[in-house]
Amino acid sequence: MAKEQVRWERGDGCVLRLARAEDAEAYWVGFERFDPEGALLTGSRDHYEKDEVTSFFLRCVDDPDRRDLLIVSPEGEVLGESVINEVDWAARSANFRIALFGSAARGRGLGSWATALARDYAFGELGLHRLELDVFSINPRAEHVYAKAGFRREGVLRDAILLPDGSYCDDVLMAILEDEWRA
Repeated sequence: MAKEQVRWERGDGCVLRLARAEDAEAYWVGFERFDPEGALLTGSRDHYEKDEVTSFFLRCVDDPDRRDLLIVSPEGEVLGESVINEVDWAARSANFRIALFGSAARGRGLGSWATALARDYAFGELGLHRLELDVFSINPRAEHVYAKAGFRREGVLRDAILLPDGSYCDDVLMAILEDEWRA
């Protein structure tokens, strides 16, 4: 399915829109603010090289089976991303993930806002039947955001995630179906 430009704006001027190739540098600058807490909560590494991030970003922009939406401040800074990926067009299903780059982006309602818009876009515009995600049990804030957006817990992979300190946490599986979204 061809990518069509989409854009939503919040009252504070923040925007959620489809990523474009020309966003690669701004994405890198935003991604550099990814802090240890964000890395821990998303299972990311602590450090990435610029060409690794920008080349991955450009592949994502060109991939017809994903929609990378950027959360952009009124000043044009990339604050995070809200991503619909691993789209199976035949089964009409996809994965969802979101990351806020740095502590300044958290606690402002951006995650709830971007999650709800991506969910609506997945069902309303892309015509999906199922949208799924996984969230680490050490991230109850995110699980609350997902539940508020209509995602339901489907299962738990116990002690599936090895944390940097050597302990484990659960991987919580959640999803929302098209009829649940319509209701």
